[in-house]
Parts: sequence; structure tokens; C-alpha cells
Amino acid sequence: MNFAFDRKTIGWGFVLFFWWSTTAAVAASTPLARTKQEAEAKGYIFLATHDEIVAGAKNEGKLKVNTGLEKANLAPLMKAFKQKYPFISDVYVEEITGLDAYQRFILEMKSGQTRGWDVAQIPFDFAQEYIPYLAKYDILAMAHQGVLKIHPAMVHPVERNIVGVTSSIRVVAYNRTLMSDRVPSKWEDFLKPELKGKKFIIDIRPLALAPLVPAWGLERTLDFARKLAGQQPVWVRGATRINTAIAAGEYSLFLGPSFSSIKRAMAKDVTGSLAYRIVEPIPTGVIDDAAAILSSADHPHAALLWFEFLASTEGQEIIDKYQPYEASIFTPGSAAEQVTRGKQLSVVDWNHASKFQDYMEKIIAASGFPKAEK
Repeated sequence: MNFAFDRKTIGWGFVLFFWWSTTAAVAASTPLARTKQEAEAKGYIFLATHDEIVAGAKNEGKLKVNTGLEKANLAPLMKAFKQKYPFISDVYVEEITGLDAYQRFILEMKSGQTRGWDVAQIPFDFAQEYIPYLAKYDILAMAHQGVLKIHPAMVHPVERNIVGVTSSIRVVAYNRTLMSDRVPSKWEDFLKPELKGKKFIIDIRPLALAPLVPAWGLERTLDFARKLAGQQPVWVRGATRINTAIAAGEYSLFLGPSFSSIKRAMAKDVTGSLAYRIVEPIPTGVIDDAAAILSSADHPHAALLWFEFLASTEGQEIIDKYQPYEASIFTPGSAAEQVTRGKQLSVVDWNHASKFQDYMEKIIAASGFPKAEK
């Protein structure tokens, strides 16, 4: 077979080859293409368009989630999610809470018995146990590139595939009738001589002190814990009953209950005596109710849309309504974002999560292992 090429043919061939090479090079150099290459080089899946995610979810048509969100959220969230994505007609969400439930799920996950679940709650105390069994979707990169409308700060910066959509902050609660003029305006005010000797309440579990470590460092926080113990506070466990007792005037001051618990208690306080103060740096958790897609998931595209929905204005409004005051501080207009706006935070983020239990144990030791009092 003979092939004959004239100069004109060769010239057009060169032009076409040059055009194709240039186009391919430009395409490969776009931010999305580079991000996709980087993600895949690290073993992650990166979906370059939202339409691709929606198309995958349409083919799946189902979603099964276990979550740490409170039960009151579930029906409203499922209803709104199905209205937004009617092609995902079969949506099941179940609350999972408590140490026993987490440990049971971990055992099932390790033995391959979690088939059917798409999304798993990731309690940060046990996050390392879950990580080998999670699908490696680069949610962080998709958030940065706008493929998924999720605030990047809601996504684990190292693992890149775990999403946290709620926040918790710690405040000072007090009875406005008993001590409106002596409420601490900074944490060190609790060390004043006039607050020594059963003058304030503190939880034996240092959920308000451990979150100070990101802002203060561990040594300063431990020193503060020792000095607090020297103030001879009233040691208790849990906040719900104590908030009610503060409102009733049984106690006047409480260091560190959650903003959510106080606001809920205030809504029920017929006396109007219960109040709170924001003290800086504000102890803040931003990885509550974190979740990820399991590697065994049958409906991962639907799961990605679920995360985007939870992080959306609509999803966050539902959370703030049915799990009051716990929507993310990264959501403009959420209750927590409004009260923390412009203030100094001490944020327990993903970088501190793995160390949090160690912070707690060291603070308990520095406090002298106090016993809960009735």
C-alpha cells in the first residue's frame, strides 16, 4: 500500500497536531484537572463536576445513614433532602449514640458486616478505628473547587473525607438575680479570692477546660486547672439539672456549660433568672457529629449530596431548629456564628481531636481527681 503526502497535507496535519497538543496541555493545566491529578496520585477519588455527582446519585436512588445528629432532626432533614433530590426516593437515617453503639459498629465494620450503610458517624475519640474503612473521596478538594458547596473548614484537612456539620461552644452561666455584677469577664476571674469556697460550679469532666488548649497551650491550661481546684468549687457531673438549679437560685455561677444547653434551659426558665456570658477565648468544638462515606457504600454519590445538603443554609437551619444552637460556626447566620462573630476562639479542630482525650486526662489529674458532689 502506498501513501503519498503533499506539503499542504503535511502542513494541515502539523497544524491539527499542534492544536490538539496545545488544547490537551491547557486542559491538563486547569485548576480542576490539576486537582484531579493530585487527588488521584494520593489514591483519592475526585469528581470534577456537580452534575457528575447528581448523575451518579440518580442511578443509585437510595441512601442509608447512621448519624450523631439528634433524633428530632432526622425526619425534617430526610423530608427536605428528598424534596431537593426527589430521585433519591429511599432515604433512611438512624441516630447512633453512646460508647457501646460505637464499639459495636466498629466490630461490625472490621468483620465486613456493615454492608448496606453508606454513611457512618465518626466519633472523634474513635476516628482512627474508622479511617481504614472509609471511601477515599477527596471531599476537601471538591469543597475548595466548588464542586461541592461545603465550607472547607468543615472537612478533615488531612484525611480529606470526613465532614463535621455542627459546632459546640462553652459559656459561663449565672443567676442574674444573685450575681449580675460579679460575673467573670475572663477565665482568670474565677481565681479571684471572692470566688473561693463553693462559690461556683464546675463539671468533673473538663469539657470546658480541655478546649482552651488550642489557644493557651497545655501547660497554661493545666496550671489554670490546678488553681481552679484550689478555689474549692462545687464539683458536679452533667449540665441539665445544674442549669435548672442555677435558674432556681440553688447556685449562682457555673463554669463552662454548653451554649446549647443554656439556651434550651433559658427557654424553659419561667423566672427569667438564668443568663450566660461569652468569655474569650471561647472553647469551641467544630467536629461534632462528623461523618464519612464507608468504603463498602453502595450509594456514595447520594452520600456526597447528603453532606452538601447538611452543610447548606437549608440543612443548617433545620439543625439549628431541631438541635438548637448547634449548627456550625462556619455557617453565616447560625446561632453559634452570631454569638462568636469577631471574638477570639479556642478551636478544637481536627488537628486537636486525636489529642483531646489526653488533654482531658491530664486536666483531671491536675485537678486532683475531684469527686462528683450531689
